[in-house]
Amino acid sequence: MSRLTTAVRDAAGRVDAATPDHRDRAVDALRACAVLGVVLGHWLVTALVADGRTLHTASPLQHLPWLAPVSWAFQTLAVFFLVGGHVATRGYASARARGIPYHRWLHGRLARLFTPVAAVLALWTVVTTVLLLSGAEYATTRALVKLALSPMWFLLVFAALTAATPLVARLHPLWPLAVVLHVDLLRFGLGAPDRLGWLNLAAGWLVPYTLGAAWTRGELERRRTGWVLLLSGTAVTAALVAWAGYPASMVGVPGAGVSNLNPPTLAAVTFGLAQCGLALLLRDRLRTAMRRPVAWAAVALVNLSAMTLFLWHQTALMATTATGLVAGRLPGLHTVPDGLGWIAARLLWLPVFVLALAVCRAAFRSWERGGGHGGRSRVVRTHRPTTKDVRHV
Repeated sequence: MSRLTTAVRDAAGRVDAATPDHRDRAVDALRACAVLGVVLGHWLVTALVADGRTLHTASPLQHLPWLAPVSWAFQTLAVFFLVGGHVATRGYASARARGIPYHRWLHGRLARLFTPVAAVLALWTVVTTVLLLSGAEYATTRALVKLALSPMWFLLVFAALTAATPLVARLHPLWPLAVVLHVDLLRFGLGAPDRLGWLNLAAGWLVPYTLGAAWTRGELERRRTGWVLLLSGTAVTAALVAWAGYPASMVGVPGAGVSNLNPPTLAAVTFGLAQCGLALLLRDRLRTAMRRPVAWAAVALVNLSAMTLFLWHQTALMATTATGLVAGRLPGLHTVPDGLGWIAARLLWLPVFVLALAVCRAAFRSWERGGGHGGRSRVVRTHRPTTKDVRHV
């Protein structure tokens, strides 16, 4: 056994030993899968095309619509909201039991959510200023800033649902699902204004969030529930795409008339229900898999840096793209995503994106723990003298 393998196993063993016995590791595994799904999905379907002095965004889904199944695998936001609803309602119940008032509980959760945002906004304020003063094309600057800040919409919705946790903790998921259904009927069936669809920004993600609350109440423990969500969600989504004119892609496609994600449509929500059903069915298998120290250490690492990975993955992509321009227009990085060659080249760039994201994580992960002042990990115990190294995982 090599020294590196031994070191990895020793570190994983320390992380495993530092994890509280009562922690449901399946929850963290699902969160890690959701975060990595979003990151990989953006890296695979987002392209910055160099056209003279201008960079503009494009997507292979524009030119290769048969790639739509890629979006089915990597559009994992419903799972994140499922886990978020479960963790928030469980945490709020625990806070109430300990006599912690609502405002203190909410402040703690929102601080962990938004403190890392300050670093992103600060850096991109400087980058934007430099680009504008250096004479960069306005279209290029706009495209880059929009791409870098695009994850913020998710945080705003997630924060609003978190704040509403006491009100929605016992809300049945069928109520927000009914709102989404009626909004789509009005928009697509009766010609109502498209702006009405923005009601689904809250209602659509409230569906998996309230499913998470039902999980906390113990209402989703039967495997039959997972199968019902998976099969019915899949069947309804397939019917909506095949016969109701909904797009097959579960992410937005530049230039498309309708997006399933911006704002969420009924197809996106039913697809999310299918994903939630699959997640619920996988819980026991994940708990078993997470007993392996190396697997659990990897999941813990992602969870400890989840916000950093989420907020900086687009910056990592753009930093790689900008640096690569020094060598000219590189395939899979600056070229139009219109063929199998681009796909093959983009796959080869993924390790470089990972390396760039690792640099971002090293530079900014302290903000995830409270703006550089450290902070207590909720994934591993940090008060054990024997787990000093785990604090830095």
